[in-house]
Amino acid sequence: MQAMAFSRLRVAHGGLASSDMGRGIGGHDVSDASGCSMIALLHTGAAKFPQNLLPRARQAVCSLRLPGVLKGYGSIVSRKLASHGFGASMAAMSSFPPQRYHYFLVLDFEATCDKPQIHPQEIIEFPILKLNGRTMEIESTFHMYVQPVVHPQLTPFCTELTGIIQGMVDGQPSLQQVLERVDEWMAKEGLLDPSVKSIFVTCGDWDLKVMLPGQCQYLGLPVADYFKQWINLKKAYSFAMGSWPKNGLLDMNKGLNLQHIGRPHSGIDDCKNIANIMKTLAHRGFIFKQTSKPF
Repeated sequence: MQAMAFSRLRVAHGGLASSDMGRGIGGHDVSDASGCSMIALLHTGAAKFPQNLLPRARQAVCSLRLPGVLKGYGSIVSRKLASHGFGASMAAMSSFPPQRYHYFLVLDFEATCDKPQIHPQEIIEFPILKLNGRTMEIESTFHMYVQPVVHPQLTPFCTELTGIIQGMVDGQPSLQQVLERVDEWMAKEGLLDPSVKSIFVTCGDWDLKVMLPGQCQYLGLPVADYFKQWINLKKAYSFAMGSWPKNGLLDMNKGLNLQHIGRPHSGIDDCKNIANIMKTLAHRGFIFKQTSKPF
């Protein structure tokens, strides 16, 4: 029995000619499951393998230059990851603790404004970054400007604050049209699949608790369910760091020794800063959780 067991793994030093390199037991390519089983048997079946032959078997298997085994095994893992929507390498995945969500959808509106404040405010910039929950890298971007209808002319204060000039919103889609395109983008990105867990992330509660539902109510538009739960990054940061960021992104970047990206109050730049802060907190082991209360 011992001789038979060892013969199944016997690959003595120099026992494979160059023409046989990459071929396994029974002539099978070592990049397939039969090749991988040589290593798997030693790792998972060691307790059943004859103890007096185990060192020789390990030495024989490990002495081979079998790139096909590793390459084949790696490709199997990569295919498995890809089938679940994760294109990241194992090295990148190991850098982060497991998050509760497959994707984080980073959102930061800019809206019409003035001093004193105008009513109703209307969304004029609608950016979303799709952040992979395994790697915390940006995988896709949705970014549109929106035509305001109640106060179609931007105020000088609004332009100075946001950097958005009149020509950037004139002729752009209405909020209703932009929301339809958001839904199309969500579907294209696989985010409407019930098996995919995603959640929006904002810097504060204003975007999804006040601004979007308020404007939708004013215009008589429905609010999609996926906009009704989110993570407030300010709360997440305070949980992780033990202090409240009074000045929002500026305080969070300073607290984490991060350079601010772009200009403040640019929606797309604010999203990039939020994503960078999230990645840094994830590197430190923080697990993000929903902070909003159910509607």
